Order: sequence, then C-alpha cells, then structure tokens
Amino acid sequence: MNTTQSTVFNDFLQWTRDNEWGYNGHFETRLSDGTQLTVWDSGVLVVEPAKTTDKDIVISCAVHGNETAPIEICRDIIQDIIAEKQPVIHRTLFLIANPASINVGRRFVEENMNRLFSGAHSEGGISNPERERAAKLEQYVKRFYQQVEGTNRRRYHYDLHTAIRDSKREKFAVYPFTHGKPYKKDQLLFLLACGVDTVLLNKAATTTFSYFSVNEFGADAFTVELGKVRPFGENNRDSFAAAERSLRQLIAQPEPQLPNFDPQQHFIFAEAQTINRMNQDFELNFADDVANFTAFEKGDLLATDGGEPIYAQHDAEHIIFPNAKVALGQRALLTVVRVPTDSLELV
Repeated sequence: MNTTQSTVFNDFLQWTRDNEWGYNGHFETRLSDGTQLTVWDSGVLVVEPAKTTDKDIVISCAVHGNETAPIEICRDIIQDIIAEKQPVIHRTLFLIANPASINVGRRFVEENMNRLFSGAHSEGGISNPERERAAKLEQYVKRFYQQVEGTNRRRYHYDLHTAIRDSKREKFAVYPFTHGKPYKKDQLLFLLACGVDTVLLNKAATTTFSYFSVNEFGADAFTVELGKVRPFGENNRDSFAAAERSLRQLIAQPEPQLPNFDPQQHFIFAEAQTINRMNQDFELNFADDVANFTAFEKGDLLATDGGEPIYAQHDAEHIIFPNAKVALGQRALLTVVRVPTDSLELV
C-alpha cells in the first residue's frame, strides 16, 4: 500500500473526516480470504466476499453528524473487517453519510440531509454541499444494488440514528411507506434482536434515506433510532450491544438466528398526524424536555402555526421527533397511535 492507501485502511473514519466533502478517487485492497474492500469515496466502503450470496446489505450512519453511537458502531465493525477479525459473507456497503457534520458536532452543517433524498436535493433552486453529498449517496446506493445482476437478490438498508431527546421507548425504528406491500415478520424479528421492539409505520412517501432504498430498489429498509444523542466517548456501548451484535451477525451468517414470531413482543404505531412548520410563528405547546412517545388525549393543544391551533385527534396520541426550529415546510412533529400487531398484513 502507498502512504495514502495505508491511511485510509488504518483509520477509515479519521480519513473520512479529513476528507469531509468527498474524495475524488478510489482505493482497494484484498483480504487473505479473498474479500475485496473498495473505497468509492470518503465514508463509502464496499465489502465483497470472494463467494457472493443473494444478499446486498447497506449499513449507513452519520446522516446526522452528532448522532455518534451509530458512527462508533460502524467504525468498529469496519476496522474489524479490515483487521480480518469480522467475517463478511454478504456484499455490504458502509456509508458514513455526512462527515462535515461530524466534524462540527452538529446535526447538519446547512441543511437536514435526511430531508434531501429521492431527488429532494435538486428541488427549490438551492445548492449546498449537503445536497451534493446526498445526490452522491443516492448514486452509490444505486451502483451497489445494481452492480450484481439478478432479479431475485435480497436488498437491505439499515440507516442508524439516535434521537435528539429522551424517549419513553428508547429504541425504535421507522418502517417506511411500503406502497401497499405487506410488512415482514423477519424484519420485525431482526429489529427485535437489535433491541428495537417499537416500530412506527409511515403512511406516505418521505425524503428520508431509508425510504429512498425502499421506493427505488425494493429494499427492506429502516430508519433505526438506537437511543439519545451524546458526544463521542460518552455513549454507553452496553446499551447498543444488541444492535452491534445483530449487525455483525447479519453480515457474517447465512441467515440471522431469529426466534418464532410473537405479536405481543412488538409495539407497533401508525402515523396519526404529520405537522409541518408553515409559518415563522410556530410553537409547540409542551416543554423542550418532553420525551418522545409522550401521550396526549384527543383535543389537547399540540402546537400553534401562524396563530392556528393544532390539536390531538385521538386519545393516546403519542408525539415523536418534535422540533419547532425546523425549516419552513419541514416536519416539526409526528404523532402516532398504537395499533395491534396482529391487525397488520404480515408475511
């Protein structure tokens, strides 16, 4: 290896942070078992075993740069792969999505990247580095999924996050809109193995990274919230051990070892309201420290937008992702209601 290539593979995360908006070039190396490692860009690593299976797995982190626990998990898995301590038997793409926001320790630099996929990066006549990076990430996912031919390939994408605030249900996942396709028991069981027993069902298209993979490539994809935002080094890794162990097993074993499906082990919530901030004069009617999954009753005032009140429409309507400071037109609050797991169409 030359000096630069050695730096890339000695500390992939640090090299990625040193090239925060991308690197014009690629690097590759081969492990002793024939596994090919190829770096397409900063934060973009493709792992291809010598003998491939029918699975293509994408694991992404740092769409929001201050969500450090997923970054630490991906960093450690990547370095163990490079050191030949972590076996990989399925094609896997690792994405460290927004290195510049990692470097400034904020959710984003100029614009929330998780509102920029499915082409949203090219709308509105706006140009900034985060939009350019989102467009590139779309192309890397497309290239990865389409690089190997076959109509029966199984595609997966787990986009790892942590939430801004505390949550009454610490770990949860967002199941993107499936356009009428049934929900999958094996995916709910895999999430449960990650320590995620709570799932939110989106009822419409969004511009998130996980929905992009669902809609464009038919992947089983999820936004996975693993806890609360904390600085590097302050995460309780024991709290994330189940998720890391399950991700490591996912890429190392033919099939995850999952139990039989028990509907009572899963807590499923359906979208009730998506409340967007449409006016500068927007306020949430509860304190900043109110936790995700706090329940309100029908008729309770949730927010005011331009002086217009917005009320809970159901009893036990739970709030998720409240943020009054989002840009105009973006979601300031999602509300959800519990639905029985056995009421869903499951396969």
